[in-house]
Amino acid sequence: MIHVGLNNFRMRQLNKELIMSLVWREKRVTKSQVAKNTGLSIPAVTNILEELIVEGQLSHSDKNLSNRGISSGSYLLPETNPMTLCLNVTPTTIESQLVDHQIVPVIELTCEWVSMPGPAVLLDVIAQRYIDCQKKFPNKKIRLAIAMHGQVDPETGVSQYMPQAPWRESVEVKYILENRLKCPVIVDNDCVMLALAEKWQGHNENKDICVINVDYGIGSSFIINNTIYRGSLYGSGQIGHTIVDPDGKACSCGRYGCLETVASLSAIKKQVRISMKRSCGLSSGEVENINTDILTELWRNKDPVTRGIIEDGANAIGLSLYNFLNILNINQIWFYGASCQFGNEWLEMVTRHVNGNPFDPKNNVKRNETSIQFGRLTRQEQIMGIAWLYVEENLSSFQC
Repeated sequence: MIHVGLNNFRMRQLNKELIMSLVWREKRVTKSQVAKNTGLSIPAVTNILEELIVEGQLSHSDKNLSNRGISSGSYLLPETNPMTLCLNVTPTTIESQLVDHQIVPVIELTCEWVSMPGPAVLLDVIAQRYIDCQKKFPNKKIRLAIAMHGQVDPETGVSQYMPQAPWRESVEVKYILENRLKCPVIVDNDCVMLALAEKWQGHNENKDICVINVDYGIGSSFIINNTIYRGSLYGSGQIGHTIVDPDGKACSCGRYGCLETVASLSAIKKQVRISMKRSCGLSSGEVENINTDILTELWRNKDPVTRGIIEDGANAIGLSLYNFLNILNINQIWFYGASCQFGNEWLEMVTRHVNGNPFDPKNNVKRNETSIQFGRLTRQEQIMGIAWLYVEENLSSFQC
């Protein structure tokens, strides 16, 4: 894509950004690849690549990617770039994935259940994960990329509010950990992690996409015109706090009848437990152990109580999604989270409310029709998504 109507310096910066985006995606490129993907001439590509090498953004290798014709080698990210420890943090779990300088995994994804009664323990656990990785790779620089459940201020790296955590105060995650570990730290919401994973590792033709995470809570994140949309107060994507019943149950946010009180896994489990106590005469001890796997089994076995509650939740998500689509006409939506275990029947209950979207084409041209699907990225790829914050930060330097 050639940019026009700009001065030479700005044009060159935009083309550098375009080339670096290509290298991050492909990991290793040739001049001809760059020329083909950008529309630039080989001489122009040569000059820009040489500048990027001088600036330390790229390295040159004599390794050829093809045996055909004369090759000038290939271009890739410098091995001196730091590794990134990606963490996904909830009130009860920490998932860890270490990636190299190209955002390629170097160890297996781990998930640990952790008791975190307060912010101090949370920070201790995160710090220990970092220290463990540094011991394994003592000669490498490692930085932290942290995805956190709830509302996060990405500018300051403050976890403002984490639903279902036993604490209510904000936590200065970035400031404390950078001072403690002496490494760069970047923090954002867990749904932003999923959106970045889709943007950089998924196969999305659209520049506008949305991810919705339906788990013990419900959150979402938008990419609009290829950019994460956060809102001025970083509260964008709080679809779980859409009010679906003004006279409904109290929500952790302090309001009543939020979508989360009807359709999140934690709300569904609670409703199933209450209903089973009433309808089946079961004791508290007999129903307290209902987890996601048991809930999914009850759903597949067509337990009427469970199916009714889950269907009510799916309908509420579908109606909220319909309203959302009428406001932001994003036509590629990916669902993630443990609720995806309910399968296609659940997804169809959600999407049937969207079929009447007035902005979908009514003719045979279906290219822009709303597509709502389960996310296809592995859990490892999802967790790696938070590392792309550093890439976006690097690419934004070319926009100055």
